[in-house]
Amino acid sequence: MLAPAEAVADALRTEDRRDSVVVYADPDGETVLHQGPATIRANGWVELPSGRLLSPSAVHHFDRDP
Repeated sequence: MLAPAEAVADALRTEDRRDSVVVYADPDGETVLHQGPATIRANGWVELPSGRLLSPSAVHHFDRDP
């Protein structure tokens, strides 16, 4: 069964805007790439408020900022 093209296209456009996250480059959480608001795109890229993008290969994980 194939998904309708429109549903797939919508899923790829999905973004998750967060007011406060911490983006890490390593599994131990020692290297912080960004702290603050960010948009996590469906393709794995992280967009910062400045418009700068963090590559999925640079980001290990992110947490909601407490």
